[in-house]
Amino acid sequence: MNGGPTNLREAHAHIFQLGRSLTMSDLSGCTSREEAIQALAEHARGLAPGGWVLAHGIRTDAWEDPRYPTTNELDHACAGRPVCAWCFDYHALCASSAALAHAGIDKDTRIRNGRVCLDDAGNPTGVLLEHAALLLWNSVPEPGESQRHALVRDACVHLAELGFVEVHDLKAQPWLGGVLSDLITAGEINMRAKLFPLEAELELTIAARPGWHGAVTLGGVKIFTDGTLNSRTAWMLEPFADAPPAHPSGTPMMTNEEIAHACWVARSHGLPIAAHAIGDGAVRAVLNAIESTDCAHNGCRIEHAELVHPDDLGRFAELGVIASVQPCHLLPDIEALRKAVPDRLDRVLPIRALIDSGLEPGTGVLFGSDVPIVRAAPGDSIQTAVHRRRAGMSADQAIGIEQAITEDEAWACFGG
Repeated sequence: MNGGPTNLREAHAHIFQLGRSLTMSDLSGCTSREEAIQALAEHARGLAPGGWVLAHGIRTDAWEDPRYPTTNELDHACAGRPVCAWCFDYHALCASSAALAHAGIDKDTRIRNGRVCLDDAGNPTGVLLEHAALLLWNSVPEPGESQRHALVRDACVHLAELGFVEVHDLKAQPWLGGVLSDLITAGEINMRAKLFPLEAELELTIAARPGWHGAVTLGGVKIFTDGTLNSRTAWMLEPFADAPPAHPSGTPMMTNEEIAHACWVARSHGLPIAAHAIGDGAVRAVLNAIESTDCAHNGCRIEHAELVHPDDLGRFAELGVIASVQPCHLLPDIEALRKAVPDRLDRVLPIRALIDSGLEPGTGVLFGSDVPIVRAAPGDSIQTAVHRRRAGMSADQAIGIEQAITEDEAWACFGG
C-alpha cells in the first residue's frame, strides 16, 4: 500500500497545526502513562527557561492504566513548566498547574461545550475536554509571523512528499491564505489550497481574500456539531454501549437552530458549509438543516460521517451533500468502536453504501486524514477502505466488511 498516484488531494487537513506538530513532542508511540511522562520530561530539559512543553498524540485507550497524567505528575516531571499535551484527536488535553494558571483556569471555570475535569477533592486534574481544551490552547503563545511562514512551508512540503498537490484546510485561520500565497509566489511551495474558516472568522477571511494567489481559494464555512467517538462526545441517535451517565448519547455542540443559522450565513456569502459531524445524530441534524434552508446541491460537506443511520444514507446524494471522510481513523479505533457501538458496526464509515446510493468517488466522496490528528499517509486510508482492518489482522477482525470498496475507488476518492 505504499504505491499509487502522486497527484493527490488531501481533503481534510489543518496546515498550521501540522507545521506546529512537527516541532512538538510526539507521544503516539508511548505505551504507558509513565512512558509519556518521561517523554515530556526529556522534552522539557531541552527548552529554555519558561518555555512551553507542547506535545500531541496521547492515546490512553492503548495503555494498561488509561488515566491521563495529572497536574502533579506533570509539574514534577517538567520542573514547574507550562505543559500542554494533546490527546491524539485534539478534543482533550492534559495540562500542568502553570499552564492552567496561565490560561486562568481553575476549579470554578465553567465553559459551554467544554469541561474542566476535577478530582475527588474538587481540584482540577489537568484534563480539559473540548472547548475547555481550546481555552487553554488559545492562551499558548503564538509563533511570530516569520515562524508562521516556516511552519506552513514545512507542513506543505511534508504533504507534497506524500504525493499531495492539493490540500483543504478545515479550520483555516484568516491569515493562512496570505501566508500560502506568499510561499507560492516565492516558489517555496507548489500546492493548491482550499480554505474553510470558522463561521466566527469568515468576515476576516473574506477581507483578506483579495491578496490571495490564484491557487488559494475559499471553500466554505466550517462548523462543529459534535465531538468524537473516543471521548464519547459524538452526537448519537442511540446511547453508547458503554455510555457515560451524564451524556449517554454524546454531546451536541450546536443546536438545530444554530446549524440552520450557519447554513444561512454561508449561503448569504455564496458558500457551502463543511460540518464536523461524527455521530449519526449529528449527521442527521446537518442533513436536516441543509434541506430546511434550501442549501442543497451547493457543495455542502459533512466532515467525518463516522456513523450514519441507514435511513440517512440516500439523503447525501438526494441533497448533493459531499461525504468528506477519513478512513485512516478506523485503524487505531477498531477496539474502541467495538466497545462503544458493538451493535452498530455496520454503520461505521459506510463508504460502500454512500457510493452505491449515488455519490461518485472523488467528487461525492472525498478522502483526507485530519492531519495532524493522524498521519497523512494515503496508504493508511487505502488499507482501511479496501480491507476495513489494520495490516496483519485476520479477515474476521474487520469492521463492517460490507462497506469495503475497491482499491481503484479508494484512490479515486483522493483525486488520484
